[in-house]
Amino acid sequence: MNVAPSAEVPGSASIAGPSPPDSVLIAEDDPVFRRVLRGCLQKWNYKVVALENGLDAWTALQQENAPQMAILDWMMPGLDGVELCRRIRSQAHGSYKYVLLLTAKGAKEDIVAGLEAGADDYLTKPFDLNELRARVRSGKRILELQAALVKAHADLQFEAAHDHLTGVWNRGAITDLLQREILRSVRSGEPVGVIMADLDHFKRINDSYGHPVGDAVLREVAKRLLGSVRNYDYVGRYGGEEFLIVLTACAPSSLNMTAERMRVHVGEKPVDTAAGPISVTISIGSAAQCLGNPDQRGGEGLVRAADSALYAAKAKGRNRAERAPEDVAASPAHAAVAP
Repeated sequence: MNVAPSAEVPGSASIAGPSPPDSVLIAEDDPVFRRVLRGCLQKWNYKVVALENGLDAWTALQQENAPQMAILDWMMPGLDGVELCRRIRSQAHGSYKYVLLLTAKGAKEDIVAGLEAGADDYLTKPFDLNELRARVRSGKRILELQAALVKAHADLQFEAAHDHLTGVWNRGAITDLLQREILRSVRSGEPVGVIMADLDHFKRINDSYGHPVGDAVLREVAKRLLGSVRNYDYVGRYGGEEFLIVLTACAPSSLNMTAERMRVHVGEKPVDTAAGPISVTISIGSAAQCLGNPDQRGGEGLVRAADSALYAAKAKGRNRAERAPEDVAASPAHAAVAP
């Protein structure tokens, strides 16, 4: 959960990607037509799954990485092409399936019925092979456009939830994740820990070496922070050189050890930059959730308490970790919205 994959947003689950658009399923009960279709498509460099009835086709289309394009005969035993179209369109999940319906029925009302059932295109038997190839190409273009749109949407979701410089969660996303974990902890009884980490004397790095070097330092620090936590914890850039870390199912007794491990890992070796190696340290403030205290209602109080502990760490000389007292983290005075 540290950094979501490109298609992952907070709270979403990862799914396997669809098959490439050059994979085609054929459902045709006539062995001659089925053999002709399979031979032509393979000649045109398509990967083919050829089946003889609608029920087998429906089962195949439920599988992971099923073909995205289906060429279906109208009349088939078990499940005809029109009913199969309806079933395909009734699915709300998974990638879009492009359906080309084959039919010997040439009446306009039959064609309309097939399209209304969910077919994207149709071809009447006997068909011309050049026309078949052109219609399959058209379907492939549509699937490729759809894949590009899905990727663009996923990229936008990623950009909306992640910091463009470091790749970790941005402030809006990390605070939303904190609130979600707070609600989950109330149900599960597993406490949440919060860490605020600030890069010491970062302004000096920018002033001495320039912002590009400072950016490189921030990216490396974010990477080291990610390497200091479990894969089900969250790391986000809260602002400037400050990071907010949400530790799920974190017992208060282990919070200090996690904060100290994080501090040591960030500062144990210089950061390699275009200006040469630069030594960095961080100051840390942490706060533990008190599940049994009714005054603690959300993540805002934890953030405020961790921030106060961070300022205490700086006041004591920086490059150290301080933890907020539990009564401070739970007090109503710290329940206001964090700045």
